Formats: sequence, C-alpha cells, structure tokens
Amino acid sequence: MKKLIKYATIAVLLWFSIHIFLIVIDGLNDDLETVDVGVVLGNKVELDGQPSKRLQRRLDRAIELYEGDYLKYIIVSGGIGKEGFDEAVVMKDYLIQSGIPEDNIILDSKGNNTYMTAKNSKEIIEKESFNSVMIISQYYHISRTKLAFKKVGFNKVYSAHARIFEIRDIYSLVREFVAYYKYLVN
Repeated sequence: MKKLIKYATIAVLLWFSIHIFLIVIDGLNDDLETVDVGVVLGNKVELDGQPSKRLQRRLDRAIELYEGDYLKYIIVSGGIGKEGFDEAVVMKDYLIQSGIPEDNIILDSKGNNTYMTAKNSKEIIEKESFNSVMIISQYYHISRTKLAFKKVGFNKVYSAHARIFEIRDIYSLVREFVAYYKYLVN
C-alpha cells in the first residue's frame, strides 16, 4: 500500500509539474494576429481607484496592440471588486487617458469571472458582428481564458500576455492548475 501511495504521489506531482510548464509556455507565447477586438480581463483596482500594477500592465499591453494595429476595438471586462470600484469603468478611463478613443472601447461591467467575461464577450462580438478576438491577461491566465472562450463558442482565440512578473505568480500558477480543471469539467 505504501508503494501505491508513493507512486500515486509521484504521478500527481509529475502531472502538476507538466501542466504548470504547459500553462507557462502557452501564456508566454503570444498568438498575435490582426483582430476585430481585444478583450482585457479585469483585475484588482487599488483603494485609490487606480488600476493595480497587474491590471495596468494588461491595459498597457492592449494599448500597445491597439497602436500596433492588431486591435480595432477593446472590450474591458470586469466586475465590482471588494474595493468598491467597477473594474471595467476604471479600465476604460485608463485607456481614454492613454489616448484610446472612447468609441473604440466597449464596456462589460458584468465580467465577474473568466467565464462571465467569455460569455459576455461572445454576446458583444455577435451583436457588433466582429469576427475575431484576442484575449489579454497575465501569462498564467491565458490557458484557462482560452478554454473559457472556446467553451462559449469561439473557434479561434488569439492571445497576448501582460508584461509583468511577480512573486505572487507562484500562487497564481497553483490556482490556475486547479481552476483549469474546474473549467474543463463544468
């Protein structure tokens, strides 16, 4: 019995390690293409109402892609965080202050999680008759986000990661391992 437990533990650790490796590789290898719309997934807003560093870097990446003619429109998706701010509104304001025309920004204030962002984006994209989409998030979040978008009916999802790395990413990678399988099953 001890050998079985030992081998099972080794197998789970190996599976975990390989999956984490694949999440990192997928997230760091941007799949860039000129698309109709980019979707920036929400993240924490600071108590002063400014985007957190992580969220700011997602938005900066969207600006870079917009200015590089990869995106025609940007969907900002988020919910109301525990800080009391509507992430999508904060994101939109940041983009406008950075020179993105307001008419090219689409607000999704009901993107409370990755799946809701995918679902809401699908509705917006169909309504606007867009044909292609790129997701913009942290590298560790890309694989699960692609999965969510495919589950709601997107055939092809392009991706770009925010250029920021933090010690907190270790926790986030472990969380993404569990969350990926939760999304896969549901």
